[in-house]
Amino acid sequence: MTITQENRVTYDDMSQNFPDIAKMVDRTGSAVVMKDNIPRYVILDFARIGGEETATNAEVMESARNLITRHLPAFQELAK
Repeated sequence: MTITQENRVTYDDMSQNFPDIAKMVDRTGSAVVMKDNIPRYVILDFARIGGEETATNAEVMESARNLITRHLPAFQELAK
């Protein structure tokens, strides 16, 4: 995440003017709250956060095949 002048706010501004900060987040997508000139908190627009991802059956099977192939000797030893 890039910190720019546009999305940077002070801790005092956040605590005193949160509605203005929320409007800024709506406009820019995020806000970085600075405390003692150090980035301390990030406020994000929830809608812009990547949604939950679900793997397809094919992706799960491919992952399982790769895992078994990489660790075949261990699986063979366990099968004894």
